[in-house]
Order: sequence, then C-alpha cells, then structure tokens
Amino acid sequence: MTQEHRRQMKAAVMREPKAPFQFEDIYVGTIRDDEVLVRIVASGVCHTDIMVRNQDAPVPLPAIAGHEGAGVVEAVGAAVTEVKPGDHVVLSYMSCGHCKPCISGHPAHCAHVWPINFGGSRLDGSTGTHDAHGHVMHDHFFGQSSFAEYSVANERNVVKVPDDLPLELLAPLGCGIETGAGGVLNALKVRPGSSFAAFGAGAVGLSAVMAARVAGATTIIAVDVNADRLKLALELGATHSVNSREGDPVGQIRAITGGGLDYSLECSGRKEVLRQAIDALGSFGTCGIIGATRPGTEASFDINDVMAPSKRIMGIVQGDAIPKIFIPALIELFRQGRFPFDRLIRYYDFVDINQAIEDSESGRTIKPVLRIGKA
Repeated sequence: MTQEHRRQMKAAVMREPKAPFQFEDIYVGTIRDDEVLVRIVASGVCHTDIMVRNQDAPVPLPAIAGHEGAGVVEAVGAAVTEVKPGDHVVLSYMSCGHCKPCISGHPAHCAHVWPINFGGSRLDGSTGTHDAHGHVMHDHFFGQSSFAEYSVANERNVVKVPDDLPLELLAPLGCGIETGAGGVLNALKVRPGSSFAAFGAGAVGLSAVMAARVAGATTIIAVDVNADRLKLALELGATHSVNSREGDPVGQIRAITGGGLDYSLECSGRKEVLRQAIDALGSFGTCGIIGATRPGTEASFDINDVMAPSKRIMGIVQGDAIPKIFIPALIELFRQGRFPFDRLIRYYDFVDINQAIEDSESGRTIKPVLRIGKA
C-alpha cells in the first residue's frame, strides 16, 4: 500500500556538469509504506553537493542534490512508527539496514553506500519525482534530495529533533558536522589526554576540533591555509594552529607534540595533505581519512614509516555515526555550550543557492545553510 501525495514544488536542479543550479517546478509522486514526506525548511550546502554538481562524484542527471535537510513531517507511510505529521526532523544519509555493516552497528559503511546515496534513485531504481514534462528526475540523493521544498525520505534516515530549536540551525547536523564530530568520537575514539590534529579547518575539520575538546584531548591542532579559520579554530577549542603555507606542517606538529600525533583526521580531500596527516603521526598513531576525493584518486606513503611505528590508517564515512543516536547527542552538547557549531553557519535564501556555493568554494563561508521554507 502506498499513499498518494502528488504535489508541485520548487527544486534546485542540476542538468549539466558544472552549470549553476536552476529552479524548476517538480512534481512529487507517491510515498511508500516505509517513507516519510518532509516539508523542507532548510538545507545545508556540503562539499559533496559541489562535487556532484561538477560530476567529480558522478550522479545521473538531471538530478536534485542536497543532503543536509531539515523540515516538518507532512505525511508518513503506513508502516512508519517513529515519526508523525508535524514532527520536526533532520535528514541524514541512507543505508539498507540488512547488510553486515548495517546490522553490526556501522550503517555509514553500508555495503550499498554508493548506489543508495549516489545512484539518483531508491535502491530498486525507482524515483519519487518528475519534471514538468513528465520526465524522471533523479532524486533520493543521500536518501533525501533536500534542495527542494519537499523531500521523500525513508524512516531509516529521518531523525526526530526537538521543536524548540530552529530547523535552519539543525540542518547541517545531517552530514558535515556529524561527519567531523563522529570521526573523532565514534571512529577514532580520541582518548582523554591525547593529541589530535584536523587537517583542514572547514565545517568538517572545525567540528572535529570541537569534538576533540569534548573527548578530552589536551593537544588539539588545526591545520589550514586560511588564517581566519585558524583563528576561529583556536576559539572553538584548538590549543595550536598551523598554517601550512608558512612552513612544513609535519615538522611543526612534531615540535608541538614532542614526537608525533596520537590521532590525525584528513578533512581536505587532498592526497598530498593525507601524506602529511600520516607522516605527522607518532608511534601507534591513527590517521582517519574523511575528506571526499574523486573516484580513483590514489595516494602514497612511506611503507616503512607506517610499519615500524605501527601507524594505522582508517577510512571513515559519515563519522561512523548512527544518526538517530548521534544527532540528539550533538544537540545536547550544543545546549550545554560544549559544541557551538552555530558559529560555523551563514544563512542564505534558497534563491541564492549558487551564491552560497560560490562563497563556500572561495572560503568566505564555512557552512552555508539555505532557508527554503517556514517551520
């Protein structure tokens, strides 16, 4: 049994690689028994959205991107029990729920992570929207496609949140902020008294800095080329900053730590920075790879320098987070003043999506959030 919810909405559509998003009238079809129709109030803009627009991370076109959505539940399928119409929700990534990683508590590493999040459809190949000419619109990007006034999501990737905080504030918790914080708290499991460095001080890296402080790391280093972001990192909990334009970051980090890091997190998506993040580790140190790169990107490291000191290199997706558990935890840390992620955000009207992306690419804005509707 499905429920009909055919309606017209405005969506920011990608039709050509590297072209600006264009607004179109799009029609929402049906929701299935396990799905949720969400009226989108806000959506963060993530580096992955830009990669998809540029087709560095291929998604079938034409498509609706957006994967940091937040909104109000409009309708639910017959089998949905966790949310009801009127609930405030944040949307995160999608997973199948049945494969070994999912059932072992690591849905971010779902065996179907690429087709279910980047395939431009549900896992069975169906879509939920079409354009004004009746042509299929590729959607379900990260199970949501939130650059639109409505989203057809799944009960699995919908997280109920308190209604006393603005949805436009909570939207970016669904990916970038969850990813950085989760990389520290869930994947690396940074220990109290340890040393940590985030290579890249964007939304992911600065979220990692804040999380490292929550975890009790006592040496927290932010590495970037943007002096303003490094200054902000110090205000958010970093104990040191390293501008890699002003000298060898590996040497500077070894001097600060007296030998090397316990943990590093590569957040920039640059293979040469990954090498620095590995080289800066001390004995038994772990480097997490969290920055998105083009498919096929290869990197090198000194095998003996990894083997002899027993360094670890770990791949991390979505901060290895279970959103229904981790997002409420981040909200509570925010309420306590221990995770001030609001300082990363700048708001834009939905019609200014291309300006928001330009400001993100230039470094003027750390985390753009689009205001799409009313709560």
